[in-house]
Amino acid sequence: MKVLIIGSGGREHALARSFAQSGNISELYVAPGNAGIALQFPCVELFCTEQIIAFCQNRQIDLVFIGPEKPISEGLSDALRAASLNVVAPSMAAARLETSKGFAKELMLCHRIPTAKYYKLSKDDELNQACQELGFPLVLKADGLAAGKGVIIASNPEEASSAYLALANNGQGVIAEEYLTGWEVSLFAITDGVSFQTTVFAQDHKQLCDHDTGPNTGGMGAYAPVPEAEPYRREIETRIVAPVLQAMRDIGCPYQGILYIGLMITKDGPKVVEFNCRWGDPEAQVVLPLLETELSEICSAIVNCEVDKLKLRFKTTTALAVVLASAGYPFEYQQGTPIHIANQVMDKVLFSGVAASEKGLVTAGGRVLCLTCLGSTLAEAREIAYQNLKLVHFEGHKYRKDIGLRTNLI
Repeated sequence: MKVLIIGSGGREHALARSFAQSGNISELYVAPGNAGIALQFPCVELFCTEQIIAFCQNRQIDLVFIGPEKPISEGLSDALRAASLNVVAPSMAAARLETSKGFAKELMLCHRIPTAKYYKLSKDDELNQACQELGFPLVLKADGLAAGKGVIIASNPEEASSAYLALANNGQGVIAEEYLTGWEVSLFAITDGVSFQTTVFAQDHKQLCDHDTGPNTGGMGAYAPVPEAEPYRREIETRIVAPVLQAMRDIGCPYQGILYIGLMITKDGPKVVEFNCRWGDPEAQVVLPLLETELSEICSAIVNCEVDKLKLRFKTTTALAVVLASAGYPFEYQQGTPIHIANQVMDKVLFSGVAASEKGLVTAGGRVLCLTCLGSTLAEAREIAYQNLKLVHFEGHKYRKDIGLRTNLI
């Protein structure tokens, strides 16, 4: 099998490593990739749909896996299918589960899928009504793609107004939601549009600083599995996953690919926080290393509509990932800082925001790299990861020291 992965971050590096472990992969490319990924896998500069299609046809690519949400939202998967290419990613219409929070909320409301109460805002008086009916804290979200950073929690009317203006000024609609109390966990559904199977649970750490403080980011670390979530699996599958896939079929947009379900486990049971139309980042960096089933087999089951026949298996170990970010992230951050990594931990590093220079790799993004380690227990995985972090350095780097230490599970 010849595989092309679309994307340039740590998720795509994790996908490449997972594909490479499949016994039937003869050629593997990442487009555009990054300088860190290029140390291990061929990276090709393909920046438009026409170039991607031409490359696939010339190289006789058997499978395209789209990693990030942006090309999916722009219709890349539709164009690839129209060119008779096999692709793992939902259609642009099905990806509205992520690209339009208003669409996702309305769908859940119509099909009684548990989620937070919400208002779709377009003017100030609607915000005032939302504040009165939903109370505080109040969650405000950009109604569109925001790279994991389009969420603001307001504690009073003044903060709500400021948050609304900040999100609306980005040219997107705004959703106001009730604040759900509980603990968050993520689950992925592998689906061909009809059948589905779910992965191990993962838990992301989105806030910048320890103890879940500071601004939201694209994710500062994660671990998997999350045993505390297992008692809720059946309820999540029957009340959330199956109904949303049925709903998408009913409106003529069957969802095929990987569906990320962000969940809040509340006193009333699991509720949907958000859907994403792809593997999460950094959740992919802890779920994919635990796969025992070959990723190529999973993709073939999706493409051939045989997910019901898939034997999905995971290791019994724990994976934990810690993200190292540039100084200033998630706001304006430094670039061009030399990165130093000891050779003995290179196989544990997944690269995101890096570039090449005469002196080696340098920082070129907010989240620079992710270090993923496995252990027989969560405590062991944590110990190994934080010991190995001592062998990775760049000036001004920041990371959370409490990945996997949450105590708010109920």
